[in-house]
Amino acid sequence: MNIAMVDLHGQYERIREEINHAIQEVLDSAAFINGPQVKSFAQHLAEYNGVEHAVTCANGTDALQIALMALKLQPGDEVIVPVHTYVATAEVIALLQLKPVFVDCVAGRFTIDISQIEEKITPRTRAIVPVHLYGQCADMEPLMEIARRHNLFVVEDTAQAIGADYTFSDGHTQKAGCIGDIGTTSFFPSKNLGCYGDGGALFIRDARLAERARMIANHGQAIKYHHDIVGCNSRLDTLQAAILDVKLRYLHEYTAARNRVADRYDRELAGVKGIILPERAANSTHVFHQYTIRVGNHRRDELKTFLQAEGIPTMIYYPIPLHLQPAYAMEGQGKGSYPVSEQLSEEVLSLPIHTEMKAEDQEYIIRQIKAFFNS
Repeated sequence: MNIAMVDLHGQYERIREEINHAIQEVLDSAAFINGPQVKSFAQHLAEYNGVEHAVTCANGTDALQIALMALKLQPGDEVIVPVHTYVATAEVIALLQLKPVFVDCVAGRFTIDISQIEEKITPRTRAIVPVHLYGQCADMEPLMEIARRHNLFVVEDTAQAIGADYTFSDGHTQKAGCIGDIGTTSFFPSKNLGCYGDGGALFIRDARLAERARMIANHGQAIKYHHDIVGCNSRLDTLQAAILDVKLRYLHEYTAARNRVADRYDRELAGVKGIILPERAANSTHVFHQYTIRVGNHRRDELKTFLQAEGIPTMIYYPIPLHLQPAYAMEGQGKGSYPVSEQLSEEVLSLPIHTEMKAEDQEYIIRQIKAFFNS
C-alpha cells in the first residue's frame, strides 16, 4: 500500500480545472506580485473568518513576527508561549530581542495550561501567544480574561487550526485566530488550507493595527518609497493567492473530510489498550490538522518503527520541548521543568489524516495498530 501522511496530489486532482484556470489567469496577466488575486483572496479570507481585515504575507513565521512588530513590543519585553509547540512560535520572539516565557500544557488538549499563566506574568510581560495545536482552540475565554486583567496583548498562532470555532460561555462563537488582538496562520502546503509554496496571513479587527501590519509586510511603507516605520519584505505572491482563493471555497468540505477520518479512528481505536486518543474540547470544534494519539509505557518509538515497516508513515510533533532545545535553554529550566510537555514529547504520535484518505487505507492502519498491541 502507498499510504501518505498527506495526499496533496489527490486533492489537486479533484479541483485540477479550477486550479489550472486560476494559475493561467495569473500567467496571462503577468501580475506576479500584488496582482488583483491577492486583494480578492484577502477579502474572501476575512469574510470566511468573520473578521474585518486579513493581511497576507509570505509565510506563517513572518505572520507571527509582523504581529509582534505591529504591537510595538520592545527589546526585553516578555511574551508568554506554550513550551509544547513548533519552534517558530518562540523563534520570532527571540529574533525581535523579546524574551519567550514558557508555560506547560494540558495533556488532553495539548494547548497552553491556562492555570499556569498568571504565575509567569511579571512587570515586563506584554503579550500571550496561545497556539491552537493540532486543530482545536486553546481555552480562550479564561485566557482573554487574564489578558484583560493584566493589560496584555493576545496573538493567536492559528497555523494548525484555521476554521475551528470556539464557543464562549454565553453561547457566541468566534473563529480561531479572531479572538485576540491578532491571529496568524500559515498556508504551508500540508496545512488544512495550503498553497503550492509558502504563504501566511494575519487576522485583525482594528483598522489601524491592520494598516500597520500591511506596512510592516511591505518594507514599512503605505506609499511607495515613503518608509514611515521599519518593516520587512513579506508578500504573498499572486500565484499562491489565486490557488488559495480556489481552495478556500473547499475548506469546509476539507474540514468535514478530516473529521470523518478522525471519527473512524475514534471508533475503531477506542478499545485499544496502550494508547490515549485525542481529546475533543467541549468549547472548540476540531479541524484535525493532525490526529495525534499518545502511546504509553514508553512504546511510542517502537510503534512508530513497527508501522513504518508496514508501510505506514507517522510523525512526532514535537520530539523535544522548546526549553530543552539549546537555542532556547534558560538557566534553571532543565529537564523536569515542564513535566507535561516533556511527557507529551515522549508519547505523541500523529497518524495519517487528510482529505483524500481511502477507507481501505485507514482500515489497514487501524488493523496494524491493533496487531501491534495484541502481539
